[in-house]
Amino acid sequence: MIKPASGVNVGNSSKRIAFFATAKNIARLFPLTVQGVASLLLAAVALGIYGYGSMDLVVFALAICALAILIFCLFSCIISGMFVHRRIRRFIVENPPRNAIELEAEYPNETGFKIRAPTYLPLIKLSWTIEYPDYLQSRIRENSDGYLQEEVIPQRRCLSAGIKRRFEISDVLGFCKYSWLQNQDAPCMVLPRINTVKNLPFLRSLTAEDGIPNPSGNPEGDRMEIRPYVPGDSVRNIMWKNFARNRQLNVRLAEKSVFQSNRTVAYLLSSARDEAAAAVARAALESNALGDDWIFSADGSDCSYTDLPSSLRAIARSRALGEAYPYALDDFLGQNSAQGASHCIVFAAAESAPWLLPLRNTIAAFSEQFTLILATDGIEEEEQPGFWGKLLLRDNTHGNLKPAGTNRKNLSSLLTELGSLVESTILIDRKTGASFDRHMRKI
Repeated sequence: MIKPASGVNVGNSSKRIAFFATAKNIARLFPLTVQGVASLLLAAVALGIYGYGSMDLVVFALAICALAILIFCLFSCIISGMFVHRRIRRFIVENPPRNAIELEAEYPNETGFKIRAPTYLPLIKLSWTIEYPDYLQSRIRENSDGYLQEEVIPQRRCLSAGIKRRFEISDVLGFCKYSWLQNQDAPCMVLPRINTVKNLPFLRSLTAEDGIPNPSGNPEGDRMEIRPYVPGDSVRNIMWKNFARNRQLNVRLAEKSVFQSNRTVAYLLSSARDEAAAAVARAALESNALGDDWIFSADGSDCSYTDLPSSLRAIARSRALGEAYPYALDDFLGQNSAQGASHCIVFAAAESAPWLLPLRNTIAAFSEQFTLILATDGIEEEEQPGFWGKLLLRDNTHGNLKPAGTNRKNLSSLLTELGSLVESTILIDRKTGASFDRHMRKI
């Protein structure tokens, strides 16, 4: 009896959301704003009660003028909106983007989109915002040629096949508006801001081959292996002293060893506040901290990459624009374990994210050694500022998106918990560029 009730609640909730979305879209088609509706009602009531009822000529003249201005603004918005709408569609068709729009998070970037400002009717202004992808704050600048040029400040990384803008023609008095959505098939890639993350330790992986002895003491690196003699073994490997005691031929084989391989396996886990982790992954790829031969992938990518451009696209794609991506580290390791890689570098946000429990299962299921690179946007102290402290010390540098700092106590607990599961753990603060070990000691 519980399941049907929950299903009914979910169905009612989805219907309610769809209803409000439809109502919002219908409301946007209405050409009058709240100020325009209030002015229209006030002018109509004053004209009916005082203008015609009391024959007040002053109120009558003022009400007629208000209605005339409102009607003029209404027709100006609608006529200008139709012309501008047609001009924008023609501009998008005649000027397809030659290359993908590549942007940098938290920096002003020009997208190349521009349109001439409407000047043929007075009291009219044109503005627009970007609705898809999200976290793209748009600014409109008018150049010397009379064109309105678009400039955006992305807040987070993304990768999209197009851009959806909402244009709005309105009058300067705020009475009327004419708005519509316009899609543009322009691939857009926003990369995370690296900030002060410059110097990263050189990360290399260990693979089972001839080279130096393995200091870890694992079975594949034992110092000695003894087995019975078989035809074909060298006589020099026979243990003659043991043969003299028990008359059994045994041979001692050379110990297995490992060498420092140039191939590194790296993966980026996505979560709610993973912008710093994506920036660290980008810095590691661009600074060649992973070596000369590496394999990289991230959540949201179905395959692995070995070149820098494709890996950067994978980093931008790792933030889902819709539903969250599923955990896919197991699939990535299953595809690349056959290539002999025995060490995996995982980039993740310094938070208790949903990937925490699946990561434990992955570490237990695979024999690879793991290095965990955690990233954060600042380490917060235990004491939290009061109301006035938060108000006066508020950071508005990065717009409305607050940097994802991590509490020191929670961060220490997370490092202690994960440090016992993986080979090594490194914490990187994107805000200062400092690196720390699992004991919160600066590297």
